[in-house]
Amino acid sequence: MSKTINYSNDDISINWKPDLCKHAAECVKRLPKVYNPKSKPWITIENATTEELKEQISACPSGALAFTDK
Repeated sequence: MSKTINYSNDDISINWKPDLCKHAAECVKRLPKVYNPKSKPWITIENATTEELKEQISACPSGALAFTDK
């Protein structure tokens, strides 16, 4: 069973499934102010707009990142 880690703001919840991640780094390339694998936590959701987050998450090639609207 794969675990899911959630990061949320007032508008959106990002769901990350580390077991699915293929490390293509599309998230880091597209939104480096949000995704920093060297930081803890590695996702700083407040550093992008909801629309920017949705666009980037939709481009995740492995499906490791998903979102739900609040």
